[in-house]
Amino acid sequence: MEASVGDKLLVHGRRVGQHDRTAEIVEVLGDHGTPPYRVRFDDDGHEALMSPGPDAVVRHKGQFKENR
Repeated sequence: MEASVGDKLLVHGRRVGQHDRTAEIVEVLGDHGTPPYRVRFDDDGHEALMSPGPDAVVRHKGQFKENR
């Protein structure tokens, strides 16, 4: 998994009824775009340090539409 600042991280819900969450990558802490990432979640604005697992997908800039 490789990402850049400004990319989106889509984390799929793990259980029935759990919604997917999206977060903006605000800092890449690994080498050459690899995890861990500091992210800011779109739904509540909190930040977290993440090393995404197989339930997450990176959406690179230009692959997603902004809701404005």
